[in-house]
Amino acid sequence: MNETVDAGARPGALAGIRVLDLSRVLAGPWCTQTLADLGAEVIKVERPDGGDFARGYDRSVHGQASYWVWINRGKQTIALDLRHAPERDLLARMVARADVFIQNLAPGAAARLGLGSEALRARHPRLITCDISGYGEGGPDAGLKAYDLLVQAESGLVAVSGAPGGELGRIGVSLCDISAGMNALIGIQQALLARARSGRGSAVKVSLFGSAAELMSVPYLQARYGGRAPERVGLRHPSIAPYGAFRCADGVDIVIS
Repeated sequence: MNETVDAGARPGALAGIRVLDLSRVLAGPWCTQTLADLGAEVIKVERPDGGDFARGYDRSVHGQASYWVWINRGKQTIALDLRHAPERDLLARMVARADVFIQNLAPGAAARLGLGSEALRARHPRLITCDISGYGEGGPDAGLKAYDLLVQAESGLVAVSGAPGGELGRIGVSLCDISAGMNALIGIQQALLARARSGRGSAVKVSLFGSAAELMSVPYLQARYGGRAPERVGLRHPSIAPYGAFRCADGVDIVIS
């Protein structure tokens, strides 16, 4: 006898996992929203004076910001002013009950608040920490804040985007943030699997620039070993044909890949 099972009635793969989310705007919230979609309990900690910056980007969705609605579904939120000791103490108690702690505060801010990943895991050996930065924790740019457009430019993504001979092209969505969020998600899932075997948490560290650099691997290899950097080709492809938009006799373009 065949039986149809409603998949929506099953608990998510991460049911029972509690995530404490001190991230804001995009890379971190994208990651934690996906964790929530998989059944985790996500508690988002926001500033009391306006909350996550993404709340104010626009008013497109029934008065709420499109970015906020997109990457914060399924979460609980609490407003804490971490400049005040009682609220830091409350956060410390929340960390003690969490499985995952994720933050993308300004460089050095988490450590100054006593929330550095090494210190947290020393106190809570089963805790998984995830730090998302702009440029990693070492090197000359480690102290800089990062923004998606800057990372698109610095990694070379804009050099291969746009029309031939035209202006450099920003990719129309925040690809570096999204890619970093995806890498954070992968790292946290791997850390959860490792903890299931060892009983110990671990550190996940992701940077926007590192994520963007990985996306640029093929253009880099073409430039390094092919003798010439790829040019901007619009909808065409530097290596594959037919690939792109083609004008038909009735004046309508079709895309072939």
